[in-house]
Amino acid sequence: MSYDLEKIFKTGAYDIRGIYPKEVDEEIAFKIGQGFVKFLNETKKTKSKKGARLKIVVAQDNRISSPSLYKSLSRGIIEAGADIINIGLATTPMFYFAVAFYGFDGGVVVTSSHNPAQYNGFKLVREKAIPISGRTGLQEIKKFALSKKITVKKRGKIVKKKILRDYVKFNLKKINTKKFSSFKITIDTANSVAGILLSDIFKKTPLKISYLFKKLDGSFPNHDPNPLKKQNLKFLRKDVLKRKSDLGIAFDGDGDRIFFVTEKAEIVSGDILTALISDIILKDRPKEKIIYDVRSSNIIKETVEKRGGIPLMSGVGHSFIKEKMRKENALFAGELSGHYYSRDHFFYECPFSVLFLILKEMTETKKTLSQMVKPFKKYYHSGEINFRVEDKKKILSKIDKKFGKKGKVSRIDGLKIEFSDWWLSLRVSNTEPFLRLIIEAKTKKILDKNKKKVIALIKKG
Repeated sequence: MSYDLEKIFKTGAYDIRGIYPKEVDEEIAFKIGQGFVKFLNETKKTKSKKGARLKIVVAQDNRISSPSLYKSLSRGIIEAGADIINIGLATTPMFYFAVAFYGFDGGVVVTSSHNPAQYNGFKLVREKAIPISGRTGLQEIKKFALSKKITVKKRGKIVKKKILRDYVKFNLKKINTKKFSSFKITIDTANSVAGILLSDIFKKTPLKISYLFKKLDGSFPNHDPNPLKKQNLKFLRKDVLKRKSDLGIAFDGDGDRIFFVTEKAEIVSGDILTALISDIILKDRPKEKIIYDVRSSNIIKETVEKRGGIPLMSGVGHSFIKEKMRKENALFAGELSGHYYSRDHFFYECPFSVLFLILKEMTETKKTLSQMVKPFKKYYHSGEINFRVEDKKKILSKIDKKFGKKGKVSRIDGLKIEFSDWWLSLRVSNTEPFLRLIIEAKTKKILDKNKKKVIALIKKG
């Protein structure tokens, strides 16, 4: 089979994704397994001591194609001479936990995150669950995958390991969930792998949980596992109102993103949640660094500074955020897309810690979620607006030329231009074929005026 590896191994991206089996199939899974082992063996920081075999964690989500891709990936790894620690079905945070907590050499999870059912792919990490991105190894792994098959005298072996109990214990260790009020919560897992751990993580709490689409089904029959899209939250919002729940929660396809809906069925954006969490944690841990992505509201920066913390802006994507967190030793980070990260969780995603912090605050303050987020809704935010354009660099240059001289320009990720009463962010997506625009302003009038102006320029080409 002939592969368009440039399409699935994007230079700026942080994982490998494509349509199964057109772009990603068993053959490429085998090659990735082989290339990954060669990459780790040739990377000094992960090279095994005294000739010991690498120990690589392998996991999978519940997509229909995942078991088959897992088998081929595993065959590639063991034929290249590395041992596999098979943790089976797992969310991506569970996978990261297994690599970091037990001290393994790296890992691969078969998943395509929030993408529709016809997609699949791979997320790869090295020791300590450090992500491997286009800048830090994916391109080398691609080259190794295209090279000659690796043959070794002694094949690796597969060892099964159960991690659920340790993962649940790790998430619950710092918060006494028994002291929560008996909140009613609706949870939508979109038939995804996140459903495997909810019963265990909530069983010793007084919470009253109602589930939507908890049964695993890799065809995602009810809606795509992407809670960033408003239409995918319609069932959750309806159920929250019907049951009079205190809040609603939605997970994405691999369980590393969490979205919140208030008791009024209002969607809480990721940047507002980041501002709220920052406000909560900086009360007890001032002077800590908090990271947010270029798309997020100015309310995060203002909140962090008000609480005595240090706000830092980052490019979009988990590998870039985690890299900056480690470099800065940041306490917490949040993205508009619903990813939240914690230093206490080896710098990877911590959806349940975020949930428990929210519930703890609701219990102690006796406030509803809508009351808690209201003070942070200071600005008017456009949300992400996507454009399919042929020449993305041309559009970025055009917007830069038009607005750059009048505002403060940042090129951390694409183009961000800030003015006294509004800002715009325009960047190329790392996961989809889009140019993404976001505008925030102090008033709706200023937002609408500038949104219309920028969109017209983009559409003009």
